Amino acid sequence: MSKTNITYSGIWKIAYPIFLTLLVQNLIQVTDTAFLGRVGEIELGASALAGIYYIVIFMLAFGFSTGSQILIGRRNGEKNYHKIGEIVTGGISFLLLMALALFLFTKFFSQNILSRLLTSENILQATLEYLDWRIYGIFFASINVMFRAFYVGTTKTKILSANALIMALTNILFDYLLIFGKFGFPKMGISGAALASVISEMVSVLFFIIYTTSKIDLQKYGFKNLFINNLKVIKNILNLSLSLMIQNFLSLGSWFFFFLAIEHLGEQPLAISNIIRSLYMLISIPVFALAATTNTLVSNSIGAGKTEEVVSLIWKVGKLAVMICLVFMTICFIFPKLSISIYTSSPELIQASIPSLFFILPVLPIISISNVFFNAVSGTGNTRTALILEITTLIIYISYIWLIVFHFRFPLEYCWTSEYIYGIFIFLFSFYYLKKGNWKNKMI
Repeated sequence: MSKTNITYSGIWKIAYPIFLTLLVQNLIQVTDTAFLGRVGEIELGASALAGIYYIVIFMLAFGFSTGSQILIGRRNGEKNYHKIGEIVTGGISFLLLMALALFLFTKFFSQNILSRLLTSENILQATLEYLDWRIYGIFFASINVMFRAFYVGTTKTKILSANALIMALTNILFDYLLIFGKFGFPKMGISGAALASVISEMVSVLFFIIYTTSKIDLQKYGFKNLFINNLKVIKNILNLSLSLMIQNFLSLGSWFFFFLAIEHLGEQPLAISNIIRSLYMLISIPVFALAATTNTLVSNSIGAGKTEEVVSLIWKVGKLAVMICLVFMTICFIFPKLSISIYTSSPELIQASIPSLFFILPVLPIISISNVFFNAVSGTGNTRTALILEITTLIIYISYIWLIVFHFRFPLEYCWTSEYIYGIFIFLFSFYYLKKGNWKNKMI
């Protein structure tokens, strides 16, 4: 195995701004969950379902941007900088059109879809109330992900931290003002949480536009104008990202299926699941940051002709991800009540959430290594293979959830063992492909 010249500190130098970005972005979810946990169990549970429903739709845009990021990373590694701008501007044009279609779909069809899936009328109404405002954010989020693809793909990730911090502070401020109706603002409850998220995404777009136009060498990267109609560029991005779009949609769709299944167990199990999911996502942030780093490092390495370094690089990133997540995992094991109390002040809800927390924590090392390897598959440019691996794993994952929730009716905490099933299988499939697959000569 060839030894890569990239050190742990070098990996973390790229991953750290992504980590801060994801941390701040997750603080938005933490803030929503924490504030709504003080409003009521129905609002807490509904925000989980509505939030995941929105994210499932948003993942189509995110998948497109991930494909763009891989393409940008390859061009950056090749030093074909002048071709990067057309990827970004063409991607924004396409995503705004797609955002309009997703917005209209949500506005006209969500009520009919969700009314057939949810058993609680209270949860249904609160979910729709959240989505009515939240879906406006899809336009701003679509622009944001293309800016993120540019900065991650060119490894200029430091600015992401500042952007995410501004976004989080905006969200926290407007969460407080709009959920509880402070300082003359209307008391909107769950709708206020949704509107606060939209405002924070809008502020994020403004920040990216101002920074990019004032600090980036637009001529070097081939930026001509904000929107261009280059169908060839869009077709090239779609050729790479379509599989990622479907993959991300299905992956988050499986999370939505999980929460739909939990909703059938009752309103409190759904509220507990939202708390555990939020905490689980929060402590997994280093994993997601390093996985995103793997994606762009692999793409850059292949673009620079250093394919022999890729496998050892993946292992190095994986080891770092496991070491970091073990620290967060240990803290939550030692202080479970303190960790859960971030999201709710209810002693009953805190105590009821502990068994699920203890079930989910040991999966973190598995998820760490599996996410790194799976993102490496996408980083090679073989996104169709990544889609096949994801679909195969999700079939196993969803079948397992159906058995333990609907067939055996296991208690809530046992339902979280589904994460072990996903992590183990996606790692095994990704590891086998990277060891045996023909990815070294993939051209994109």
